[in-house]
Amino acid sequence: MSHPKNISLTRYLIELQRSDNLIPSELRLLLEVVARACKSISHAVNKGALGGVLGSAESENVQGEIQKKLDIIANEVLIEANEWGGHLAAMASEEMDDIYPVPNRYPQGEYLLLFDPLDGSSNIDVNVSIGTIFSVLKKPEGGALVSKEDFLQSGAQQVAAGYCVYGPQTTLVLTVGQGVVAFTLDREQGSFVLTQNQFKIPEDTQEFAINMSNMRHWDEPVKRYVDECLQGTEGPRGKNFNMRWIASMVADVHRILTRGGVFMYPWDRREPNKAGKLRLMYEANPMSWIIEQAGGASTNGRERILDLQPTQLHERVSVVLGSKNEVERITAYHRGA
Repeated sequence: MSHPKNISLTRYLIELQRSDNLIPSELRLLLEVVARACKSISHAVNKGALGGVLGSAESENVQGEIQKKLDIIANEVLIEANEWGGHLAAMASEEMDDIYPVPNRYPQGEYLLLFDPLDGSSNIDVNVSIGTIFSVLKKPEGGALVSKEDFLQSGAQQVAAGYCVYGPQTTLVLTVGQGVVAFTLDREQGSFVLTQNQFKIPEDTQEFAINMSNMRHWDEPVKRYVDECLQGTEGPRGKNFNMRWIASMVADVHRILTRGGVFMYPWDRREPNKAGKLRLMYEANPMSWIIEQAGGASTNGRERILDLQPTQLHERVSVVLGSKNEVERITAYHRGA
């Protein structure tokens, strides 16, 4: 559909709902509520030190990571915004050990919402882009009570996914399986306005993102790939590469979506019994679907991430995503090893 100017998120979703019933009304309402929650988080993030929201909360989350005050605030905002609408059966979050079923005093819906309420916590206090990542699944048929098992669906089952990046602009990126679009928060209007219709990630790139300080812990295929990039025009790749690492997955993925690149958070020897650092259910799955919907690719080094069958809510995974040809090369190096 061709878009006139100033299309709000609400209008975009209503048009999707109307045209061939691309999304049901419950999903549309759910996505609007998530967007509203992101708007509240954006306001808290923007206030920063003025709002007393910076610094550590002196507590740990289920992953044993020290929580920042904004991690907890963002988690509360998302729960409170979404629990009463009647669209959800349960939620799951990076900041909660277990699933959060919608309280009995509210109507039960048919969707499951997973989120990383504030991605890139290490960047909060230094005023660098951070964000919220979310994924929506359909609750399996049957069974009145919702269980943790209901959440353990492959990423290919997602019905919506997105992220909101709180940077110089607050941008909401969304897919419902019809490509990837972006909305920018217009603070005067208080609404998200469509600013990018259909992202297309270039298949080739000269930019890679990885935490180089872990180089000595990497597996051989990752070392080989990065080493070839670093050799530049003299090396086997015959071109120079740039390196980026924002340490906030949302910001790194947003850059790749906008101009191409490849992002790697591979398995390494520091915690050899863990498949990776990023969480499959509420980080890797939504981001992988967004990247694929924009023409990129995403694997765990060997297999397509969206095909993986999760066994735990907080399962970790190795991630290689971005420009198709680079992801395919890295994956081929892993398969050949």
